[in-house]
Amino acid sequence: MKCMIKVENVVTRFGSRTIHDGVSLQINENEIYGILGESGSGKSVLMKEMIMLMEPCAGEVTVLGKPLKGISFKDAQALRSDWGVLFQFGALYSSLTIAENIEVQLKEFTNISKMMRDKLVQSKLALVGLEPYVGALYPSELSGGMVKRAALARALAMEPKLLFLDEPTSGLDPIGARNFDALIVELRDLLGITVVMITHDLDSIFSIVDRLAVLADKKVVAEGSLENVLQSQHPFVEEFFKNEYSKTHFQDKAVMNKGKDV
Repeated sequence: MKCMIKVENVVTRFGSRTIHDGVSLQINENEIYGILGESGSGKSVLMKEMIMLMEPCAGEVTVLGKPLKGISFKDAQALRSDWGVLFQFGALYSSLTIAENIEVQLKEFTNISKMMRDKLVQSKLALVGLEPYVGALYPSELSGGMVKRAALARALAMEPKLLFLDEPTSGLDPIGARNFDALIVELRDLLGITVVMITHDLDSIFSIVDRLAVLADKKVVAEGSLENVLQSQHPFVEEFFKNEYSKTHFQDKAVMNKGKDV
């Protein structure tokens, strides 16, 4: 199984405060990998270190076979074109239309014509389930769910190998959240991408995540399949997954998956 991201003994500090103290994990090709943890555990910080928005104090982050420490500008630019990022609140440019938002990376990393960019914008809108007219609208004119899908279209503009999602179902109603989960699985299967998802959404964790890491006490205290993580006796893991709904949901999913194999 091909390793897409490897985090080894990462230490992160802000002044005298230590956020990560030896964090290690591995994300494999074509999986949906979840990262969850207690408040202040540095989930979003870890993602920012993976996408070169921050640099750890110690340890190593390797993405697509390239160590990020001391990476050249040329290699860094090439890597950035290989991933897309959906931030928690979309982070769309409010002064640009949705089409212009999606075009940003295409302008930065390619020399394709305006006509081709327009065609790509429309194809990305269709890919995430948005109508062509949405391209002419501004972010303020969209619902929360449409903003998420528009931001996802932008993240997919360069046909990335990696897709990073920061709390992707945050702010969505239950139906919208489940539809968005289904879209992520569909895109993973259709495009063959690897998805890294920071989430606290139990439904997402139980329904679409293949493997996950749990951050607590400044380290990864559990990693692997959901079944393996649920066996952890760490207090945060037990507290997070303690309700019977979660256990029942897991059992139901296991039964359903077993049925698919028959």
